[in-house]
Amino acid sequence: MKNFLRWPFASRLRRWLFAYVPVLLLAAVFACDLWIEKNAEGRMYNRILDVPENSAALVLGTSPRSHGRVNLYYMYRMQAAADLWKAGKVKYIIVSGDNSTAEYDEATYMKETLNKLGIPDSVITLDYAGFRTLDSVVRAYWVFGQKNIVVVSQPFHNERAIFIADHFGMNACAFNAKDVPDEYGWKTSLREYLARVKAVLDLFVFDTAPKFPGPPEPIK
Repeated sequence: MKNFLRWPFASRLRRWLFAYVPVLLLAAVFACDLWIEKNAEGRMYNRILDVPENSAALVLGTSPRSHGRVNLYYMYRMQAAADLWKAGKVKYIIVSGDNSTAEYDEATYMKETLNKLGIPDSVITLDYAGFRTLDSVVRAYWVFGQKNIVVVSQPFHNERAIFIADHFGMNACAFNAKDVPDEYGWKTSLREYLARVKAVLDLFVFDTAPKFPGPPEPIK
């Protein structure tokens, strides 16, 4: 008798879960996406002339090559950072990337590319512990002493970086590097939806901090 009574309830519960849980999850994904997008409005710049002057630019890292070819995300970010410094909008450039193994060093790759674009070593600071966007943004403040920053990356990435910066009490704006063609970056666009959900969870649920939060090395 007990099993007989339980069965209709269990069946209804399964139907409810299959029907509504995916809808709720999808709604959460789009809510996080909209929240992060709206939060950055008015602080994303496509023209160098419009960018407020700041002490430092924070260039978010990525690999210089992807699937055996030049990574356009990378090249466009490096060019944007170089243009920003040459226009006198920033005095220093922080290049922040992953250096989790001896064979992979995004920060050094970025410095070398900026050198080729005419940026001297004296204005470049390397952050080898930018394992993820949260680490890069927060370390710019905690380690390098830059509360006011101009983030340099593609628009979707800049929005998320500003969202993180706001949470940690920073004053951030962004210079948008040239975006890549849709057919080139559609996988990245899909991943960004999940990255935005994770950003919200990191900040408001898990209270995530950078993997290596210090010691301070302020840029002078």
